[in-house]
Amino acid sequence: MSESPRARRARLGLAAFCALTVVFLAARDLFVPEVRDVEVWFGVELHGAAALATAPLHWALFAFGAWAAWRAKPWLWQAAAAYAGYVAVSHFVWNVSSPAGHGIPAGLAQAAALSAVGLLLLALGRVR
Repeated sequence: MSESPRARRARLGLAAFCALTVVFLAARDLFVPEVRDVEVWFGVELHGAAALATAPLHWALFAFGAWAAWRAKPWLWQAAAAYAGYVAVSHFVWNVSSPAGHGIPAGLAQAAALSAVGLLLLALGRVR
């Protein structure tokens, strides 16, 4: 099946977002000391060497997303929506468990917003 111009714009927009996110994350993790020393995975903060060691995993995830979007992989939209769901859960866990978090109301608000992004990504995957 052929891709419509609208679907192509959405896919290439996602590719550009992912590619720019790689550049942003790498620059931030390499050049901003207070950010470089913290990574969050599954809502849990990692500090120091663990943060430095896992930061490239975030870069790789977004680079992989850019590649998948650019190459129009059929599973792209579902994978992007699943990642948005993971981020939603992570934001909730971080808000509840971290001393820097803002509690359950903020966690629920962030999780809801990020879940909406996931639903949007699923909808975009249905655009033909």
